[in-house]
Amino acid sequence: MNGLNGSTEAAPEVKTVSICETQPVTAEGLRTLLAGCTDLKFGESTDSLHQAIEDCMPCDVLLLDKAFGIQSILEWLGESGEKRPAIVIWGISVTEAEALRFLQAGAHGILRKTAALASVIACLRSVAAGRSWMEDCVFRDQSRSDRYPRSELTTREQQVLELVERGCKNKEIAQELGIRPGTVKIHLKHIFEKTGVRGRYGLALSGWRDRTPVSLTA
Repeated sequence: MNGLNGSTEAAPEVKTVSICETQPVTAEGLRTLLAGCTDLKFGESTDSLHQAIEDCMPCDVLLLDKAFGIQSILEWLGESGEKRPAIVIWGISVTEAEALRFLQAGAHGILRKTAALASVIACLRSVAAGRSWMEDCVFRDQSRSDRYPRSELTTREQQVLELVERGCKNKEIAQELGIRPGTVKIHLKHIFEKTGVRGRYGLALSGWRDRTPVSLTA
């Protein structure tokens, strides 16, 4: 439509969403949901993880069912290469450890199948726009983990935290820093107490969140 200055207003770009899902009825539900969106459209659907490489790649976002199995999905992410679309892993439940493995393997979003419809749409739009997406429920005690500035950690605690965020185990951290594994455990105990985050996966996820443009939803 021409405006007062004679310019033409460009129509919003429509992003294509495909799905690789073990339950065909769920795929049809996504088709119906996207029918009401002007900026998202339904692409292809397959119930085969291997077939997804051929059938679902020409899209902007691929919704991938966690029910295919964690190891199978991780291998698929490694095989599909850089030309794959933005990947959203969704499932009935996703643990911190699982979420971290998916994200490190190249996934762009983590979503529960029990999420509200508005959250599903928001996730797809966010990922299609080049951002990452994570539901707050994956971050346990997230409200507590934001209560302190990172500077309150000692220099050694920050070093330990950075290595945990890189996926290092206690023995590897000890070797890197020239300290005993038992000392690493003590530093981790102090880090957990100061941050309010429970477990090394929670620390790694929080570090990932701080480094990545991410949309969070309850």
